Amino acid sequence: MTRIGIYGGTFSPPHNGHIAAAKAFMEQMWLDFLFVIPAAVPPHKNVEEGISADHRFRMTQLAFQGIEGVYVSDLELQRTGKSYTVDTLRELSGEDRRLFLLCGTDMMLTLDEWHEPEELFRLCYPVYARREKDPVLDAQILKKIAFYQEKYGKIVRKIQMEPVEVSSTLIRKKIAAGESVSNLIPPLVERYIFDNHLYGSKIEDGKQ
Repeated sequence: MTRIGIYGGTFSPPHNGHIAAAKAFMEQMWLDFLFVIPAAVPPHKNVEEGISADHRFRMTQLAFQGIEGVYVSDLELQRTGKSYTVDTLRELSGEDRRLFLLCGTDMMLTLDEWHEPEELFRLCYPVYARREKDPVLDAQILKKIAFYQEKYGKIVRKIQMEPVEVSSTLIRKKIAAGESVSNLIPPLVERYIFDNHLYGSKIEDGKQ
């Protein structure tokens, strides 16, 4: 049985938190390989205006470049309409495959609101990584996991890792304000952003 991980998102831009979660996901779920899949039209959030799918795909390739077992896929970018995760699971499923889906806390808490949740839980094993240290969410998370197990018969597993409190929204704001993001994103991604003048970048040659 081949163990395959799926990690989707807008990746606008991909950052060090994405990479840390992917590596922990691969190690702790014993994955044979991991598909990182930028979404074309994600149903749960808006893609930053002015940033093409091609730019997001290329940045994601650069971010995960050289990480063994990770493949950045344009599967959802080639599909028309909204990027429903269940459709991606259908395309990647097989009798000799076990699929694991990685998501953040916010997405994990709303899995039952996703498109065709029964089919989603049938096709994969959801896994979540916490990106925050808010203890208020602890009880809510446990309650939701128990609900999923009772309704769908699947345990949602947690990746054990130190939360990396960084977001693409924060990075975009810093770039537009001319602030350094060198400690938040991979160097190749930073270079690509400034070379292509993305997110209102104002830094030339990597210097303010």
